[in-house]
Amino acid sequence: MTSKKKTGLVLTGGGARAAYQIGVLQGVSSILREAGWPATRNPYDIICGTSAGALNATALACHADNFEDGLQLLLGVWEHFKVEQVYRADSLGVLRSGAKWLTLLSFGWLMRKWHANPPNSLLDNTPLVTLLNRMLNLPRLDAALIDGHLHALAVTASSYTAGQHITFYQTEADIAPWVRSQRIALRSQIGVEHLLASAAIPLIFPATPIYCNGRREYFGDGSMRQLAPISPAIHLGADKVLVIGAGRLSEPEAGNGGLVQYPSLAQIAGHALSSIFLDSLAVDIERMNRVNATLSVLTEEQRARTPLRPVEMLIIAPSERLDEMASRHIGSLPRPIRMLLGGIGATEVRGAALASYLLFEASYTRDLIRLGRRDALGRRDDVLAFFGNVNSPVQPREEAIVTK
Repeated sequence: MTSKKKTGLVLTGGGARAAYQIGVLQGVSSILREAGWPATRNPYDIICGTSAGALNATALACHADNFEDGLQLLLGVWEHFKVEQVYRADSLGVLRSGAKWLTLLSFGWLMRKWHANPPNSLLDNTPLVTLLNRMLNLPRLDAALIDGHLHALAVTASSYTAGQHITFYQTEADIAPWVRSQRIALRSQIGVEHLLASAAIPLIFPATPIYCNGRREYFGDGSMRQLAPISPAIHLGADKVLVIGAGRLSEPEAGNGGLVQYPSLAQIAGHALSSIFLDSLAVDIERMNRVNATLSVLTEEQRARTPLRPVEMLIIAPSERLDEMASRHIGSLPRPIRMLLGGIGATEVRGAALASYLLFEASYTRDLIRLGRRDALGRRDDVLAFFGNVNSPVQPREEAIVTK
């Protein structure tokens, strides 16, 4: 007996930009409900997340038995966000992390006392631990997997220690770990430490230790060295995948008018983060499209001889530049953070890309949610085509599992 086709959801990284994902998921759920899909039923058999997308993915997975509850929980968090829920924004906290870090970069050679205990990051994200423990009900995740409301959850992180990109996945199915060039998978019980590691934006937030491969390794943001963001969903059995991006997949060329200034540190950092968070997804989508196109011209006999299989994709990404949106909301950041970021040019329009990843403030996140909802509703026909006949009766989920 073969299992039904499985739908995957891939939530990419992007710090505060991940609010956009909530709007898209809202819009998709609204379209499905209007077409007859029960609000409580989870539309996604496999949920994969990276960086801030891993936080959203895990929260949704914990509510796979009642998807609407999970979506409303996330909506409540993202619509009322304050940076203090993610990182310390008070003067003392900023002095202990960011100001100390920047001073060390400038004068560390004079300060021998810091050589043995240097600051670990620009910002201190210890408040995020409290938020995650409040948001997540991990025993409920275990129950959702056992009861068949969810097939698998995966979050990714990058090991500074081993130099590898690792996908941690949790499932009740018999799915063996996979190994690819510079990336491996480990079956694991997903915990808060995996999410802190996945969301540890390089240099901005501190690395997180996780015990794996028989030793303790330090991990950073899962978007680093993520060569194939869609791959985990496919390895876990997805036949079609909804991918929600955290930035526009292609940008028009910038105009050549006006005086070109030397880039600020924030502009360079924002460019680097955009490369980490956005470029690999665009490349992976191109690769998947090429594979699908190649398979479409093969005969049945030829397709049977290849391990590749066609995967249907629906990509929803922002229709507006999120750095430009962020530049309108920088004033909502607490004053110590504005002063810290202003010192490297992140409060200027040209440096707003960096701020767009750190602006965990309701004025900005609500705008992102509205944009995501609008972008999803504008793809109504594509959404309905992707999910197929949603008016069909709900089928039980006791299908036999086919191991890849």
